[in-house]
Amino acid sequence: MRRLSQGVRSNEPCAPDTAARGAGPLPRMRSMAKPEFSCKVVVRPLAEQTDATKGEHAYAYTITITNSGDTAAQLVARQWSITDHNGHVQEVRGLGVVGHQPLLGPGESFEYSSWAQIATPMGTMKGRYFCITHDAHWFEAEVPEFLLADAASLH
Repeated sequence: MRRLSQGVRSNEPCAPDTAARGAGPLPRMRSMAKPEFSCKVVVRPLAEQTDATKGEHAYAYTITITNSGDTAAQLVARQWSITDHNGHVQEVRGLGVVGHQPLLGPGESFEYSSWAQIATPMGTMKGRYFCITHDAHWFEAEVPEFLLADAASLH
């Protein structure tokens, strides 16, 4: 029910009074923004940080985060689950990535490298980034599970 300026109620739908303003129809509202980050991961073994006799297997990973959405957004925090071949899980949470909280416009990318150490020669890693759009809408960007392993040892 619409309230008219004199305090009278009406069941008519609200419609712009373009004749009274002498203007055309109201402009269409922009469709809702679709925030989205996509990620590409490259993994390599870190021989200098690996000591198999001590159950220490290290892997470097380089992640390229691309804003594949239609609005600017900032990566604020991250969460990782790192699982070795025995099923032992390490949870890692924190602000930003390698000391950065990149703000990316549509089509822009940010690349960083980091590393993880597990007790077995093979494991997996998956996670998510917690992000916020320029107009304060939160969203999560999933990083699908990827393999931590030396490709040469998989043959």
